[in-house]
Amino acid sequence: METEDLPSVPATAIALPKALQEAVQHGEVFTRRWVVEMILDLVGYRDELDLASLRIIEPACGQGAFLSPIVARLSSSCRIHGRPLLDAIDAIRAFDLVELNVERSRAAITTLLLDEHWSAPEVEKVVSSWINHGDFLLQRAGADTADFVVGNPPYIRLEDVPDDRMKAYRKACTSMSGRADIYIGFYETGLLRLKKGGKLGFICADRWMRNQYGRGLRKLVTRDYSMDLVATMHDVDAFEEQVSAYPAVTVISRRQQGAVIVADTTSEFGDEAAREFGSWAAEPSEGVIEKAAYHAVRLPHWFPGEDSWPSASPSRLAMLEQLSDRFRPLEDETTGTRVGIGVATGADKVFITYDGKTVEPERMLPLAMVKDTVSGKINWGGSYLVNPWDSQGQLIGLDAYPQLAAYFDRHREALSKRYIAVKQPTRWYKTIDKIDPRLARRPKLLFPDMKLTIHPVLDEGGLYPHHNLYYVVSNAWDLRVLGGLLLSKVAEAFVEAYAVKMRGGTLRFQAQYLRKIRVPDPVLMREEDRKALAKAFDERDVDAATEAALRAYGLDQFPD
Repeated sequence: METEDLPSVPATAIALPKALQEAVQHGEVFTRRWVVEMILDLVGYRDELDLASLRIIEPACGQGAFLSPIVARLSSSCRIHGRPLLDAIDAIRAFDLVELNVERSRAAITTLLLDEHWSAPEVEKVVSSWINHGDFLLQRAGADTADFVVGNPPYIRLEDVPDDRMKAYRKACTSMSGRADIYIGFYETGLLRLKKGGKLGFICADRWMRNQYGRGLRKLVTRDYSMDLVATMHDVDAFEEQVSAYPAVTVISRRQQGAVIVADTTSEFGDEAAREFGSWAAEPSEGVIEKAAYHAVRLPHWFPGEDSWPSASPSRLAMLEQLSDRFRPLEDETTGTRVGIGVATGADKVFITYDGKTVEPERMLPLAMVKDTVSGKINWGGSYLVNPWDSQGQLIGLDAYPQLAAYFDRHREALSKRYIAVKQPTRWYKTIDKIDPRLARRPKLLFPDMKLTIHPVLDEGGLYPHHNLYYVVSNAWDLRVLGGLLLSKVAEAFVEAYAVKMRGGTLRFQAQYLRKIRVPDPVLMREEDRKALAKAFDERDVDAATEAALRAYGLDQFPD
């Protein structure tokens, strides 16, 4: 197997380092037969096709969980189409790093074919060609193109891989950035092997769709492929042993993005339900199906871009996609609506005080803290921000403010130890973020960073937000009306779909998630809906806010 232009690591696993061998074996999770059959059905690998003329790749074959059903279908196809088995010698490419796995897979496939009455010589030839002892990630690009790539990639953190091979992986698989799991490389390499129109079907952890290390892979999929199906299977007994892998079945094809099936399954999802789901997926007539074992919808397209992809029930995703297609984002130049975060000082004990006479009055800004927003109304606790910036965003000279100069000088040791001060020693008294005092004067909606539910609070003007608060300002919106929209379950659904939940179900209401929210044009909203939203916001009535928001969005109901 060729590995030119890569670090000098053998593509085959003849001298597989012990550490990597242990990591690979630890990362092996074998897939139940019915799950494999479902994936093969979903990608369209069926025996009525002339499979001997096509090629399927299994990149980490283990002990044959995928190979056995693949070969059974290929064998049946050869019989149906009157093909000798040797016609299919190039129809399968399977790889594994562990030599014992290769031996066991070859033995299992040999037995299967002999039991189907293929001759021993031709069985020996095809099996030795099909199943290879090697590293799929270090094949030369274009070495094997495929109509199908299927499997269950190993779950191995890159830090568990020896340094030389890790460098080879990073060079070969450009989407494997940061603290990526090795399965990212299997996705990338598998996708790059697909012919035009080819399909990849994996059962794998779904974290790459949302976390930082999956960004490169999301970019690749968005740019060159179509996400055809996502079936979340977190509660399904899909593997031969119990693991906490948060798996999902994904089908991705090499074509322009088209319609996509999104499904969520329950613990009741098994062999029979999988066959029923596969039959439904193959028929384009119905747009929604809901059973005890699964709930699925067809969306017109997948969510674009490399930012985190949403995670929600199929019905919620359908709603979010519809709203994303019909309405503009919350942050919008047309309405002058902006989302931001409060000031990070780098030394709160110095820059935040409760003594309003600490320094010159013009250097003191009343500061909004998270605790001031708890009731849903601003209840200012008396904190101030000692401000070293002028209204033009320039760091002031201390000579003009003797009280401020003396105050900072008393705390010079603590301020100078900060990274930002070490990096810019002449600006040792600056805050990490610049401060624009004009923001304090503007009316704004404030959002605590961490809450169980969305919690917009109106500051009529006068306070500057602290770093643990995010804010929304607007030139066009009545902020009480916008506050009602953002108090609703519809707005919260956007954040919940994109944000990673913390322990206990706490959500992060950060700027990147608030910007995902779509809102109607304030000019086009009906006056009765505006009044209802403003009233619901004033009364902190989430149900009333949701009811009014649904009318404003043109929705009949809020999906579960």
